[in-house]
Amino acid sequence: MKGLHKVLIGAISSCFIVSTPFAATKWNMATGYPDSTYHTENVRWFAEKVKEATNGELVIEVHSGASMFKAPELKRAVRTGQVQLAEYVLSFYGNEDALYEADTMPFLAVGSAEAAKLYEIQKPMLAERFKKEGLVPLYSVLWPGNGLYLNHEASSGADLASAKIRAPGPVVAKLTELLGAIAVNVQFVEVPQAFSTGVINGMFTAASNGVDMKAWEFVSNFYDFSAYHPRNIVAVNARAWNSLSEDTQKKVLEVAKQAEERGWRLTDELQAKAAIELNEGGVKVHKPSEQLVADFKKASDQLIQEWVKRAGKDGERIVEEMTAFKEAKN
Repeated sequence: MKGLHKVLIGAISSCFIVSTPFAATKWNMATGYPDSTYHTENVRWFAEKVKEATNGELVIEVHSGASMFKAPELKRAVRTGQVQLAEYVLSFYGNEDALYEADTMPFLAVGSAEAAKLYEIQKPMLAERFKKEGLVPLYSVLWPGNGLYLNHEASSGADLASAKIRAPGPVVAKLTELLGAIAVNVQFVEVPQAFSTGVINGMFTAASNGVDMKAWEFVSNFYDFSAYHPRNIVAVNARAWNSLSEDTQKKVLEVAKQAEERGWRLTDELQAKAAIELNEGGVKVHKPSEQLVADFKKASDQLIQEWVKRAGKDGERIVEEMTAFKEAKN
């Protein structure tokens, strides 16, 4: 019996020694959006493909719907290592660095082609900022062009006076205030309740978001500006990233590139059909009047000028290159 006991111990030890090098690295990933959102669907696709590409050596567990951290807390949670990686809206952190606000400057980049050019200009600048913050950017996906949902009709900026509007991020909040409305900070997952309780009666967001949350159940109008395309970014804690082998890092970056390309394709598809679905659901989709557009652009011009002062040379370069791109396109 003693001999058999020794054999069993040896066999168990051998199995342990053999299996240890293949133990999976497990990461938690936090995001503020529910599973019904295509960004979250794309995040889950990314996590699954990372597992496949690394043969299970890196497993990412996705925590959606702000279940780990509220949206404004996500970036700090990654920086401090409370979570290994997260997806968050870049412009939410414009108070830390004006560069992060570029994609929410209304009318700076309209449409996915202009948004792609903005990202191209911005990308090396972002990488530099992230390195200083102990973060590694993996990929970024835009939202469809943002418009305005309202519970009343509007033909000019004056019609927004005193409206309580959800404004995600400081730039959109300032735009709201310049138009005479009241900016309200409400998490995406809380929007339906906020409308039903009168906390807000309007919001700036993408048409596709309205479809996801069945906006026709609580709001009656959508003004399709496509004035700006905010981007979500997926970032990983640098210490966690550096703990991976070079081979694993390469595989993750390859999947991240695919997730980025996939996300932008999904955005274009959603942009094309979301307005139709809103209308079918019962939301009246409006082409904004010339006066409403003019009032928005007047406020936007002021925002862009103020933003360039905050962003410095990087801001000047972005505006100059975007202007040149638009002129060449036209």
